[in-house]
Formats: sequence, C-alpha cells, structure tokens
Amino acid sequence: MKKSRWFPAVFMVMLAVFACTLPGYTGEDLDIEETRVALGVQQTSMAIQQSTLDAVGTASNLPTAIPTYTPYPTYTVAPSGGSNTAPVEVATEEPMDMADRIKASNILIYEDIGGYPALVPMVNSTINAMNFSGGKVINTADGLGDFKSHANSATNWDLMIVAAEVRTGFSGEMFEMMYDHIDNGGAVIIEAWYLDKIANGKIAPILSRCGVKFQRDWTRNFEYDPFDYSIYWLDKSHPLLSTPNTVQAPNYPYPEWFTDAGDLLELGSGGDAVLVGGLHANRKSDYGVLAVCLDGRMVIQTFSSHDYEWNIVQPLWVNYITYTLTRHYEYSD
Repeated sequence: MKKSRWFPAVFMVMLAVFACTLPGYTGEDLDIEETRVALGVQQTSMAIQQSTLDAVGTASNLPTAIPTYTPYPTYTVAPSGGSNTAPVEVATEEPMDMADRIKASNILIYEDIGGYPALVPMVNSTINAMNFSGGKVINTADGLGDFKSHANSATNWDLMIVAAEVRTGFSGEMFEMMYDHIDNGGAVIIEAWYLDKIANGKIAPILSRCGVKFQRDWTRNFEYDPFDYSIYWLDKSHPLLSTPNTVQAPNYPYPEWFTDAGDLLELGSGGDAVLVGGLHANRKSDYGVLAVCLDGRMVIQTFSSHDYEWNIVQPLWVNYITYTLTRHYEYSD
C-alpha cells in the first residue's frame, strides 16, 4: 500500500506540539521552535506541491490508449502436392499436320474431259484416289457456267484446277476468276494446250504474274517421231517430282491428240517461275512444258495428260495437288 504524501507534515506538527509541552522549554525557545516547525511545514508543503505537479506532468505525458491493431488477412498458397482440388485443365486445340490439312481442302475443278466419254478423267480419278474428306470437292466437268458460279461463291477455295484437253473447243473465261483466287493466296493447277489462242487474253495477267510467257505452238502430225515429243526433267531435284511420288519424265508419247500437241513456254521478265520439264535437257529457260511459280502455289502444264502413259502422269498429278496445297498452306501461315 502507498503512504499518503500528507503524513510527514502531520508528523512534524505533532512533534512540534509535543516539544512545547516538554519541561525546560522557555518562551524564547518556544518561539524559535515554532519558527522552525513552520519552516518545516512550509518546505514540506512545497515538496508535496512539487511532487503533485511532477505527478501531473508525468501523467499528461503518458500516451493515450493504443488502438487495437487489426492485421491484414494472410493468404497462404497450398503446396502443389497437398491440395485435394483437381487442377484446371485448359483445352488446347492440336494443330493439324499438313497431310490432314491437305485432305480437308476445298477444291474446285474444271475438267472438260468429263464430257468426253471416250477417256477417263485424269483429275477426277486422282482426286478419288487421294481420299479427300472434310472439305468441299466439286468437279464441274465441262460445265463452264457451273465453274464460274462456284468460283464466285462464298466458299473459300484452297485449290482451283483447270484441266483442258478436248480439242473441239476452248475458252479463257475460267481464268478471269482465278486471278483473284491467286491474289488471295490460293493454289492453282492449269493444264492447257491452247495458250497460243488466249495468251494475250484473260490468262495474260496470270502468266505475267507467274513469270512465264507463251513461246510458240507445238504441233504433231500422224508421221511424228516419238522422241521429238519426249519430255525431260530440267530440275531433277525439284520436290514437285518426288513428293509423295518419285516420277519419271513422260518420255515416250502414246498420243490421243494430233495436229495440236500443246504449247511451249519460256521464262518472262518478272515472277519467280522455274521450268521443271521441257523438250531439251540443256535448255532451262525455254522450250518448257511444265513450270512452277508463285512460291510453288501454281503449276502450269502445256502438254496433254492423255498423250502419255497413265501410270506416269497420274502419280505426277498427285504430286501437283500435294505440292500446290502444301505451298498454299505455308503461304497462308
């Protein structure tokens, strides 16, 4: 228990009164003693006041109550091996490989031999053998109006093929809508024997962009020398000749068509055309009958497929289709 601060003062006063009552004290001594007691009381009072002031000052300097601290919540990440929650699986679409993309292509075909019952259509037979599925494949045969209608439809065609062999007529109208298709990155295969008749017409912009031009007409009569119509590969390492089939050159004809055997090509001033096949093994820039251009998206053949052995030309058509579609998808990517 704490002692009261007034206790020393009271004690001094009592001591003074007691001293006055003791024998031997005189009046003078009493006055002196009273004065001493009074001074003591005064000093004691002043000490008490100072103590009080010190106590008050100390109390005023004490900090007020500290507010309760509320900590922010702590977030704990559970270890990967200790959680019972199944991980969220994000579905990812596996990219199609090139073979699947080719198989699902949209292909539009004009093949006039389809209206000529004496011969089996080369392109249609090749397409069937390649087992396309998942896309749209339309062969309009010799229906030029149907070809134009489909070419101008909303379908995004990956490959357009024009295979013209029949000698009873010719047209260049189908090439008009092919230019926009090429401009949009599409693939093109052209087989035509009559460039001499349309080279300055609607096919002219395509030939110019490709980088080839018509050189001269190529004729054949009934007394022909087969070796004059043999074809040589000018670039044997070109993938057009080896993927997926390694094919030999059509070097000995069994003609179906006479008088007009086809046309000969030469390289032009622009484009990126390469002559892959021609009549002379040592001539790389003219006398060509097979060319590749537009970064491989276009193949042009100026001899007629049915003038050569089926087992040579049909695998070559598989290569045409595979190569141009591959380049089309690579270009689009």
